[in-house]
Amino acid sequence: MAVLVILALVVLVVRGAWFGDPNADIDEQLYSLIGLEMTRGAIPFVDLWDRKPIGLFAIFALAHAIGGPGPLSYQVLASLFVLAGAWMTYRLSLRLVDRLTGLGAGVLYVFLVSIYGGHSANAEVFFVPMMLWMATLVVEISHPQSVRRACIGMLIGGLALQVKYTVLPQCVFFGIWALWGQYRAGTSLPKLVRLAAVFGFLGILPTGLVAVGFALIGHFDEFFFANFVSFFDRIPSKAGRFRHDHLLLLLPIFGLLSAAVYAAFRLSPPTDRRTYYFFVLWLVATIATVMLPSTIYLYYFAALAPAVVLCSLPILDGRGAGKVFPLMLALASFGYFLSLPDRYEKARQHIESMDRLASAISPRVNGSSNCLYIFDGPTALYQMSGSCLPTRFIYPDHLNNAFERFSLGIPQIGEVARIIAARPPVIVTADETFTVQNEATRSLVWSTVKRDYEEIAREKLHGRTIRVWARRDRNID
Repeated sequence: MAVLVILALVVLVVRGAWFGDPNADIDEQLYSLIGLEMTRGAIPFVDLWDRKPIGLFAIFALAHAIGGPGPLSYQVLASLFVLAGAWMTYRLSLRLVDRLTGLGAGVLYVFLVSIYGGHSANAEVFFVPMMLWMATLVVEISHPQSVRRACIGMLIGGLALQVKYTVLPQCVFFGIWALWGQYRAGTSLPKLVRLAAVFGFLGILPTGLVAVGFALIGHFDEFFFANFVSFFDRIPSKAGRFRHDHLLLLLPIFGLLSAAVYAAFRLSPPTDRRTYYFFVLWLVATIATVMLPSTIYLYYFAALAPAVVLCSLPILDGRGAGKVFPLMLALASFGYFLSLPDRYEKARQHIESMDRLASAISPRVNGSSNCLYIFDGPTALYQMSGSCLPTRFIYPDHLNNAFERFSLGIPQIGEVARIIAARPPVIVTADETFTVQNEATRSLVWSTVKRDYEEIAREKLHGRTIRVWARRDRNID
């Protein structure tokens, strides 16, 4: 219980900086909006479009149903998931190290998730604990209930697929590990084949049930396109998967793992080599999860957190030659990278800036016909201003990102032109872009705001200047 309390306090301190910040991160604002609209009857992929599985939106819908429409609802739920992940990291580490080192491993997990983009409520925050749960169920191949535990694990993996499909390599690894354990136990080949079929069935069962559900309500095509076609229609970045700044940010992890490899072979080899090999192979599978999309963003690396920590146990082990010094050094170093005072200040600034933007917008929009249009900017402004939604492609990136030109099922320029033709009372733009933008849609919007709109507010958010434009011929209602 004491360990759980300490981990909970660490989670609160590390993640509490962002509590209540509607602009803590980018993608979660879309998940929140879709989840909130689900509580009002909206159907994902039909009424509001994205390619993430419905399970992710259901998590946000649950958070909003319990905690209300604000960001705190999903941020608290995300923190509970992180706490669960930290606890399972601690429990898994006890297979190789003592309790003090295990506690440090749990704390390090909290640090890494937050450092690598999981500080608020991205998808990784939710599926990584599910992967940890699978790991705890299948790691011990000699367990008397190993088959039953593996089946439960495969079902959990299936649920994780409905949070983000990129967990597939990890689910496959866990399944292979469980089958290998049964092979080692003397299970016959025909039985192994049947067991593999059962694992596969349990893994795809949640997705299959979702597909059947959409088919029953007459929207299977929309579900199938968003989930399984649009991903491959997205244009890959010419810069490739890795950005140079990402490699720089990953150096601390490379350093930690390098020291762990040296310790595993020369200083304090793991007493349970099979478990350590499991952790190493799991790390390979998490790397595959990160690498699966054609474009990689920083927060994808949060998926590495548990496997990195567990693979680093040989160097962190307080019983080794360095005693507690390596663990303390790792905690101090990654704790420094968190930059908590700066994060608390940034969150305060975000809240104030978002409130000012919403205050400028809300008198000019309503929940029925006068809809705000965010061409580029914080999606949370739709909910904060009380605006109706001008399009089912409500995430700004989907209509401004050049890589999405052929992945929506409709022409980007056609949808943007339709929205502009409706003469929205307010348009939001950003001077600096996150991604390469479609020049046709960007030119259309900017020429429109320069001609027919006047700037009524601007704020600096995430290093970008966000501008609010009001139509000149429109009075405040």
